[in-house]
Amino acid sequence: MGHKPLIAIPVGDPAGIGPEISLKAALDPTVRAMARPILVGDPDVITRHATACGISVDLLPIDRLNGVDWSDARLPLLAVRSNEASDIPFGGASAASGRLSLAAARTAIHAALDRKVDAVVAAPQNQTSIALAGIEFDGYPSFVARETGLAPHDVYLMLCFDDVKIVHCTLHVSVSDAIALITRERVGHVIRVADRTLRRLGIAKPKIHVGGLNPHAGEGGLFGREEIEIIEPVIEAAAANGIDVAGPFGADTMFHNTGIDAFVVMLHDQGHITAKLLARRATAGLAIGSPILFSSVAHGSGHDIVGKGVADPTAMIQAIARLAGASVRDQSTE
Repeated sequence: MGHKPLIAIPVGDPAGIGPEISLKAALDPTVRAMARPILVGDPDVITRHATACGISVDLLPIDRLNGVDWSDARLPLLAVRSNEASDIPFGGASAASGRLSLAAARTAIHAALDRKVDAVVAAPQNQTSIALAGIEFDGYPSFVARETGLAPHDVYLMLCFDDVKIVHCTLHVSVSDAIALITRERVGHVIRVADRTLRRLGIAKPKIHVGGLNPHAGEGGLFGREEIEIIEPVIEAAAANGIDVAGPFGADTMFHNTGIDAFVVMLHDQGHITAKLLARRATAGLAIGSPILFSSVAHGSGHDIVGKGVADPTAMIQAIARLAGASVRDQSTE
């Protein structure tokens, strides 16, 4: 596309801090220097949050992305309007919030599929609101998969903070269902997707470590055989095909390993506990394996601080920087 990357920012849960951090990130000077941010959401909701949080912004509501005048100093807002927007209170869960938040995310995803934007960085959802709306949703990765025509479990979550990246082989399923998903095919696929994504993020020779499923990575079969029968053979096959990958390591000690570009874990909590202990408010999730660049912040919708102007946009700013850089590299290869 030959320009600053266009980054769509669906503003997430309209009852939470999503609109606030989206505004703060889109107005941040470092973001404006590297990208062209476009908010995606209901104009009335965003204006109400800006007023409550004391954010001075001049919005440019648009109904389509074709022909945006980038010489206009106003912040573009791709309008996803809802006649329920005025009835959504701050800090509460509701079906209306769930419907509107996912409508904005869906609009942004399809803009990326249509190559009208280079990437999507989404504000946090509220899963209770989405459940009240009766919409199937178990996290952004599976939502991105469905919207881009993939099987729900074929897009993976990569948690990113500082220089740490943690890829999850399974995510929002029960432990028993997760164990059933740990197959040679799936573990091999997540390793390949992780390697490909790291290269897209600018890491020329990625180094990947893979964790085990069982305590102590099975302790040689004493605590389970999944490492011996599934994970280790897949790692050996990936290494034979040129991927710099090693393991399986015990998930409780693996993160002490240094010089690693990404860690692959088998279960949700193996990665999330580490990330939320080390980076409570600066973690972003990257949905990997789909045809689009999609990231989201991982710190929740913050109903307890909504409308107070104190929400921290750091994770969103970092996510935008990460995908802006990947978009520029994509442009250079076109």
